[in-house]
Amino acid sequence: MSKSSKKNAVFLGVIAVIMIGGLGIGIAISNNAGKSSREISHDAAVTQLNNKLKRLSVNEITPRKATVEISGSNLAEELPDIGKYPMTVEGYGDINLEIISSTEKASGGTDGWLNEVAESFNESHVMINDKWATISVRPITSGAAIDYIISGKYVPELYSPSNTLWGDMIAAEGVKINLLDERLAGNTAGILISKDIYKQLDVKYDEVNINAIVEATANNEITMGYTNPYASSTGLNFLVSALEHFDSADILSEKATGAFQKFQQNVPFVAYSTLQMREAAKNGVLDAFIMEYQGYHNSPELHDYEFIPFGVRHDSPMYAISNLSTEQLNAAEEFIDYCHNAQSQALAKKYGFNYMDDYKGETWDTTGNLLASAQKLWKTEKDAGSTVMAVFIADISGSMSGAPLQNLQSSLINASQYINDSNYIGLVSYSSDVNINLPIARFDLNQRSYFTGAVEDLSPGGGTATYDAVLVALDMLMKAQEQAEAESGKHVKPLLFVLSDGETNEGNSLHEIKDIIAGVHVPCYTIGYNANLDALQELSAINEAASINADNDDVIYNLKSLFNAQM
Repeated sequence: MSKSSKKNAVFLGVIAVIMIGGLGIGIAISNNAGKSSREISHDAAVTQLNNKLKRLSVNEITPRKATVEISGSNLAEELPDIGKYPMTVEGYGDINLEIISSTEKASGGTDGWLNEVAESFNESHVMINDKWATISVRPITSGAAIDYIISGKYVPELYSPSNTLWGDMIAAEGVKINLLDERLAGNTAGILISKDIYKQLDVKYDEVNINAIVEATANNEITMGYTNPYASSTGLNFLVSALEHFDSADILSEKATGAFQKFQQNVPFVAYSTLQMREAAKNGVLDAFIMEYQGYHNSPELHDYEFIPFGVRHDSPMYAISNLSTEQLNAAEEFIDYCHNAQSQALAKKYGFNYMDDYKGETWDTTGNLLASAQKLWKTEKDAGSTVMAVFIADISGSMSGAPLQNLQSSLINASQYINDSNYIGLVSYSSDVNINLPIARFDLNQRSYFTGAVEDLSPGGGTATYDAVLVALDMLMKAQEQAEAESGKHVKPLLFVLSDGETNEGNSLHEIKDIIAGVHVPCYTIGYNANLDALQELSAINEAASINADNDDVIYNLKSLFNAQM
C-alpha cells in the first residue's frame, strides 16, 4: 500500500520525539546523515557489490570448536551499575525515599513532571515524627527497571512505572511489592495513524480501534510498527492487546499464536527503541505506530495524526518495594497526597498528563507468569515463521587491542545465548584484510560451539578496512539467503552486525558503499567499543537500524536487548 504523502511532510519537522519506554542505554538512531540522496535498484546494487568484491582478497579461517556455557544468564551481572542512571532529584531528609520512575515523567524537559513535584515536596519540609521526609527520583526505562528489582541488584523504596503490567511481572517473580496508589497522573497508550488512512479504515471497519488496526495490518492493508515489549511499557501493552484480540480466552493458545504470526508478516520490524520506530515512520516505512498520549500531546508536529487509545491505562501507579517501616510508609503516603493536590495535578496537565480520562482502559488478568510467557511467545514468533540470518562483523584492527577486543569477545559470547537457535549465524573479522571466520549455518549447539571458538581466537593487529568487511559479509549473507529461500520457499530476514571502534583507515569508504547497502535493504546494526559513534551511527542510519554505545559495564545487557528485539 502506498504511504501517505502527508506523513513524510509531518515527520520532516521532527527533530526529537519523546522517548517512551525505549531502552535508554547508549542507543542511537541517526537522522538521514547516513542516507544517500538517491537510491539505486537492488540489481544495480548487486552489480556494484560484485565489481567491488573483485578487488578484494578474502581469507577463510578454519573454525575451532570451543566449550559452550549453558548454565544460563546472571541478570545481576549483566546489568550496569545503577550509576548509569543518575538521579534527577536528590533528597537529603531524615527519611528519604527513592522512586525508580518511568522516563516520561522523570527524565526532564517536557518529561519532568515528577521531578518538579518531588522538588516542591522536598522544599515543603513535610515532617514525620519530627523527621524531615524527602523524595529522590531516578528515571529508568521500564524493562531495565524491573530487571534491577527482580535481580536484587538495586531495589528502591518506591517504584512508579507507566502501567500496572510491570508491577504484576515483579510480583510474579516472588518480590514483595505493594500497590500504594493506582494513579499519580492520567495517561494512556495509543496508536498514531494518519488522518487519510484513518478515513479509509473507518469506511471499511466502521470504527477505528486497535482491533481494526490489528486486522488491517494482518490483512496487509497498512504497515504498522511497535516497540520491543521486553523494554517498552507501550510495546508490552500493545503485545498483550494484540494477543487478547486474537484469543481473549487464552492469549498463549495456538489460535493466538497463529494469528500473531500472520500479523507479524506485515510488520517490517519491531523497533529496538521508540526513536528507531520514529525514524522509520519519518522515512515513510510505517503507516501507524505507537506512543503514549503525553508524548503525543507534547509533539505538535504529530497532531495531524489520529490518536487511538488501547490496552491498559498508563496512569503511573505507585508501588512500595520490600518491607518499608511505618515512617517510610507514612512518608510515601504524604508524597502521594502531594501528587494528588490541585497544584500538582494542574502541573501534570501542563506536562501532557490527565487527558483522555474518558478512556477507561482494559482490565485483563495479568497475574502470574502470563506476561513473561507473552514476551517469550513474542521472541520466538515475532519473525512470523521466517528465518533470521545474520553475519557478525568483528573489528580486529590494531586500535582494538587490549580492552576493546577483550570486551567485544566476552560480550558477544555471553550475549549469544539470547539468539534463537532457529536463526542462522556467520562471522567475519577484519583488519587490513577480511577473514571469513565462520560460514553461515543454523545456530544450534554445534554452530554455537564453532562461533564461540571463532570469537575466542580473534587476534588484533593491522589497519582498519571496515567497509571492505561489510561488503564481504553482505555478499556472504545474500548468497546464503538466496540458497535458503530456494530450498525452503520461505522468506529469510537478513541482518548485519558491525562490532567496531568506528575508525576506518583502509579500503572502501562509507561514501563508496552506502548506495549498495541502501539498494539491497539490509539493516546494519552497529555496536561501538570505545568508538567513533558518529561513523557507526551513519552506517546504521542507512536502513533504519540501531547503534549501541557498548560501555564496558553494560554491553551484555545492551546486546541482550538488541537480540531479544531482532534475533
